[in-house]
Amino acid sequence: QVRLVESGGGLVQPGGSLRLSCAASGVDFSAYAMGWYRQAPGKQRELVATITRGGSTYYGDSVEGRFTISRHNAQNTLYLQMNSLKPEDTAVYYCTTKIDLLTFWGQGTQVTVSS
Repeated sequence: QVRLVESGGGLVQPGGSLRLSCAASGVDFSAYAMGWYRQAPGKQRELVATITRGGSTYYGDSVEGRFTISRHNAQNTLYLQMNSLKPEDTAVYYCTTKIDLLTFWGQGTQVTVSS
């Protein structure tokens, strides 16, 4: 079965950087678009970034220019490089992919931006 496992979250000061990873298994990783979403307490889940199987990327307005999504197909891994982090970036970050009519999510990794 499809399994997505995020890692790399933690506590970082404003202006700092983090790199999230998402290890995928049970799926032909290179064949599907992948994405990152986030959910802050009391808020709806929000799109952060997506990447097609060909490497085309899309970013939410709030992270454009600060975050970079990438993928390493040979290692079945999705990345999110987050720079210039702000307190409002604090959230649980989820890796996701959609296969046919089914959407798969990881368990999430907490990112906290605070001084």
